[in-house]
Amino acid sequence: MSGDVDLRVVDDPAEDAAQLIAEAAGAGGNIGLSGGSGPRAAYERAGVLRPDWSSVDLWWVDERCVPPADGQSNYRMVRESLLDGLARPPHVHRVQTELDPEQAADDYDRALAGVTLDLAVMGIGPDGHTASLFPNAPTLGVTTRRACSAEAGMEPFVARVTMTRPVLNSSRTMLYLVTGEQKAEAVKRAFAEPPSPATPASLVRGDRTIALLDAAAAAYVSVG
Repeated sequence: MSGDVDLRVVDDPAEDAAQLIAEAAGAGGNIGLSGGSGPRAAYERAGVLRPDWSSVDLWWVDERCVPPADGQSNYRMVRESLLDGLARPPHVHRVQTELDPEQAADDYDRALAGVTLDLAVMGIGPDGHTASLFPNAPTLGVTTRRACSAEAGMEPFVARVTMTRPVLNSSRTMLYLVTGEQKAEAVKRAFAEPPSPATPASLVRGDRTIALLDAAAAAYVSVG
């Protein structure tokens, strides 16, 4: 894990993120995507820029344990914003949320054996969480698994399955996409203060880490 972060404040973080995601899809390999509302526009644009994802193995950084058609499903969001529009889809590794959370986590842990993410697309919550690694949660200390079940530290309060820090920190490139003034304090704690379990995003870095921020999210950090 590298401590250096390439902080970039841009007018349209989703557009810059889409370019980087599309480039990674063109190169092929393992890509991990996050859910939530933040990256939807980036995924939509990445699919237009690169409609052939056939050389990609697609993973989910974390998932909510709801049916795949549920409105809270990260899989559903990625399917609607990206997968349904691709000319040639990737090899999809969906978390089997039909199972008990512990069983789903066990199966995902086995599926991730030997996998190194070439790109991990991450977000940051207002509380400083990333993936489903919440502040001061026991999951932050899990080092013997690639995926584990997790309790939600914020709404929606449903069980989760998340990649663990060792898997995320081994990513070749980690891309944080963060927008909005409600994230500004968490951005400061993640990128401008000492790492702390109180801010999980401060503990999660790839070999190369890029943070794309809009001006509101970057209000409390110095860039350049």
